[in-house]
Amino acid sequence: MECKGFLFDLDGTLVDSLPAVERAWINWALSRSISPQEVLAFIHGKQAITSLRHFMPGESEEAIQREFLKLEKIEATDTEGVTALPGAHLLLSELNRQNIPWAIVTSGSVPVAHARHAAANLPKPEVFITAELVKRGKPQPDAYLLGAERLGLAPQDCVVVEDAAAGVMSGLAAGCKVIAVNAPLDTPGMDNVALILTTLEVLVVEATEQGGCVISLR
Repeated sequence: MECKGFLFDLDGTLVDSLPAVERAWINWALSRSISPQEVLAFIHGKQAITSLRHFMPGESEEAIQREFLKLEKIEATDTEGVTALPGAHLLLSELNRQNIPWAIVTSGSVPVAHARHAAANLPKPEVFITAELVKRGKPQPDAYLLGAERLGLAPQDCVVVEDAAAGVMSGLAAGCKVIAVNAPLDTPGMDNVALILTTLEVLVVEATEQGGCVISLR
């Protein structure tokens, strides 16, 4: 497979933040007498504000924003157990070494995303798309379209790397090639993804003289 640049999701794709995510949302669910299992089944890959609106029907936007700020503070300060996923550091370092463009495109806000990126000690991207930069979060295509635009590339020349159903759907809707890493197999559109993997460790990238790169598997 060939491409000219990469658009990576952060949580669950480059960074294992699951313990921190689940701690924050389970405590939030319990504080509002909502089933933690129901909350955890909904939130992954989506903006926090989207999840709060879903679980706070009928409440004012002001009340939802207050909950968001409280939750954001918790998620931005609790990075215990947040680590880079296998293969992430090596892959990003190789992209930098070969001058292959890449971006992080996350549903997290700036404080949360930057805290987890720093905790995982990953290379810094040229472009970092966070929730604040788009009106519509994943599974809508806006975030990945913006990521491609900021890299100066057409969406069809980009490969999206995602673990969450909402992110896979977002990448496909944006017209990008998609590599699904540990994504739910019942995700809509999985028949259209380019690769289905269980780890980034198997990915090999090699820059071409034409200004793109070839993706292969170990």
